[in-house]
Amino acid sequence: MSFYVDEALAAGGEVVELAVGTGRIAIPTALAGAHVIGVDSSVGMLEVCRLRAREAGVETRLDLRLGDLRRPPVDERVPLVTCPFRSFLHLRDDEERLEALRAARGLLHPGGRLVFDVFTPSREDIEETHGRWLEREPGIDERADWDLGEQTLTLSVRGPGGSSTMTLWWVEPERWHSLLPEAGFEVLACYGWFDRRPFADGEDSVWIARRK
Repeated sequence: MSFYVDEALAAGGEVVELAVGTGRIAIPTALAGAHVIGVDSSVGMLEVCRLRAREAGVETRLDLRLGDLRRPPVDERVPLVTCPFRSFLHLRDDEERLEALRAARGLLHPGGRLVFDVFTPSREDIEETHGRWLEREPGIDERADWDLGEQTLTLSVRGPGGSSTMTLWWVEPERWHSLLPEAGFEVLACYGWFDRRPFADGEDSVWIARRK
C-alpha cells in the first residue's frame, strides 16, 4: 500500500511495523529501500512473510520478530512505527489500547511518528452484513456478527481450506483523539482514507501522531 511506503520513505530511517502479518506492507516497503523490523504474534504469519521476503529478494532488509504489539521485542529506537490493516482493533479495551500506544511511543525517537488505521462501522454496513454469509471472493465466504453494546465484530471466514473466527473491538474516532494524547502523542492528522482526504465521519480513519 503506497501510503505506508511513502510514510516509511519520508521517515528516512528504520521502521517498526506492528502486526506485520504476511508482509503485505513490509515487503513493498523493503523493496522501496527501507529497513523494516516486523513484529507479529503468529509464527505461521511470520513464516509466510519470511518466505515472501526471500522470494522478493529483500530478506536482508526485513527483521522479523515474534511478539505482542503491546510488548514488542524491540530495543531499537526508530523514527516511524506503523500498525496497518486495522490491527489495533484486536485490542479489547482502553487499558490494552493505552498499553499498545505507550509501547509504540517507547520505540520512537523524540518527535517520531506513529501511523495506523482503524474503522468504526456505519449503521448501513451493520444492517447489510449482520448475521449473513456473503461471498468475499470466489470460494471464500465471510460473515459479520455485530454487537453494538459491546462494540465488537465477530468475523467468520470459511473456504476450501477450512474456517476461522476472530473478534475485533472498535471505538469512535473521538476516543482515539483522547487516547493518543493520554499515551504521549500529538495528533498530526486524521484522514478519511489513504489518499489523505480529510476525515468526514466515515467508517475508516487513518492516523498520524507524533511522540511528544
